[in-house]
Amino acid sequence: MSGAALTSVNVMSKKRAATWLIGIAAILLAVCVIGGKVGIVFALLLALMLTGIPVSIALGLTVLMFMYLLTHVPVEAVALKLFSGIEKFEIMAIPLFILAGNFLTHGGVAKRMIKFATSLIGHWHGGLALAGIIACAMFALVCGSSVATVVAIGSIILPAMVKQGYPKRFGAGVIITAGSLGILMLPSIPKVIYAISTNTSIGALFLAGLFPGILLTVMLCTTTWVLAKKNGYPRMRKATWGERGKAFKDSVWGLMLVVIIIGGITKGIFTPTEAAAMSAVYAFIISVFVYKDMPLKKTPEVLKKSASLSAMLLYIITNAVLFSFLMAHENIPQAMADWILAKDLGQAGFLFFTNILLLLAGNVMEPSSIILVMAPILHPAAIRLGIDAVHFGIMIDANMEVGLCHPPVGLNLYVASGISKMSISELTVAVMPWLLTMLVFLVIVTYWPGLSLWLPKAMGLM
Repeated sequence: MSGAALTSVNVMSKKRAATWLIGIAAILLAVCVIGGKVGIVFALLLALMLTGIPVSIALGLTVLMFMYLLTHVPVEAVALKLFSGIEKFEIMAIPLFILAGNFLTHGGVAKRMIKFATSLIGHWHGGLALAGIIACAMFALVCGSSVATVVAIGSIILPAMVKQGYPKRFGAGVIITAGSLGILMLPSIPKVIYAISTNTSIGALFLAGLFPGILLTVMLCTTTWVLAKKNGYPRMRKATWGERGKAFKDSVWGLMLVVIIIGGITKGIFTPTEAAAMSAVYAFIISVFVYKDMPLKKTPEVLKKSASLSAMLLYIITNAVLFSFLMAHENIPQAMADWILAKDLGQAGFLFFTNILLLLAGNVMEPSSIILVMAPILHPAAIRLGIDAVHFGIMIDANMEVGLCHPPVGLNLYVASGISKMSISELTVAVMPWLLTMLVFLVIVTYWPGLSLWLPKAMGLM
């Protein structure tokens, strides 16, 4: 290309960039003018995010800039809120569940769950893929993290599927979506964050995700079975009852953690936070002393990884607490609730609007940030419309699952890309059949509150 042509291209690129910047600036200015203080807050946040600043830092800077320039709140009050906002006993559950998940990932629990699931349904069409989904569901019952579920199950099941003759794209699609069960089943870090943001019962939220999680597992298995049968993917030899019994015996130590969590919370033996501590201790014991797949000398490494991830999440939470403080100070949640109610959307319309908003947010933010920003705004309107807070939390959780499975910020995609060595664009196409299934599931969870609420009510947690 000649020098003149290159100059022409550069000029066109600069003009296009300038046009985009002017357009974005005009939109942000319009938001400020129309929305008043509410508009200014969100325009500031959006402007900072567009510069590429991490969401957690953007939240904190938005608060500091708004408070310093447009209010008379002393900086000392902001600093005090920074510490007092995360001084909650429930927040301790987050690092403890992360620690438990890391012990389970390194301790051989995942491979035993896969072996047990394979012995049950390996002889069906797409048996190994179905076993991967069931194993993800079982691991999700004790883990609380989608990323940990994808790593633990995907790193074992995906190479095995490729070795058996499954297309790598098919295996990756299965693991990416099934891994999202990690935040829907019993313990879940997003559930803890939602509970803290809205003062909802953590125990009720834990149990409320069980039946929706089972339904999603069945739906993902159905999609997988149909595709496997249609394409003639491999089936395994049917296991004997003796082999199934041995596989169950090997995996029972990991599955016992489910009994500990459910039994302990429902019987009032310990709180959800204490259940997280019990999970971490139990996971350490079975990983090091029962299964012996994790040497004791590896414990500092697991602790370091857990501390690193916990610090990242707690930093996000800290800045989001500041943002919530700003919104409460300016009465933004109440104003938003009044505006939504004035539109007379009704329960069905409001839930539809919320789903669209959360799905759009999933394109630019990760789950913890979305919940911390959106839940305090949407929750008051939901309560005033007569929507149960626990049902609303599970619906938000289901939206977060979808966000984990599509670009540009779907964490499950990036984890699966590292395992499969496939590009994000390839994985985006691969995941589509299961992603559509998840959207159907989202509609069911949204408009069938009894699916989420029956179990916690039956257990006396509501």
